[in-house]
Amino acid sequence: MWMQWTKLRQRWIYQERKCKGLNQRELGKKYEDLAAAYLKDRGMQIIYQNYRCRQGEVDLVGIHENCLVFVEVKYRKSNRQGMPEEAVGVRKQMKICRTSDYFRVSHGRYSAMQVRYDVISVINDEITWYQNAFAYVGTHGSMNY
Repeated sequence: MWMQWTKLRQRWIYQERKCKGLNQRELGKKYEDLAAAYLKDRGMQIIYQNYRCRQGEVDLVGIHENCLVFVEVKYRKSNRQGMPEEAVGVRKQMKICRTSDYFRVSHGRYSAMQVRYDVISVINDEITWYQNAFAYVGTHGSMNY
């Protein structure tokens, strides 16, 4: 598994140098793929990538340590404009939480699982995984437990 992730990472670094003209969607897909490989290598089973519904979208949905995990992937070339994980503000958290609610209702077999919200931060080729990055955020920005 480690070799698989390392080879994928090396290939992405090479392609980044080669493909500077990627649009935002292609660039996002590239780093979501890299994050998915990273998480798989660390024991997460990815069940959806780029899950979309009327409530919003989540980059990755997986199962890790008996939790249903919703993962937001953020990338920055450098930290000059702030750290990538700082871009997951309360509004984005609310959208992710609404999307996770819809996911659990529409996919009944996961409805009873404990839920966790993670963030993957990518700066150049350095990946940081923030497990349990934020708690559930209700519709008005309040945290419900």
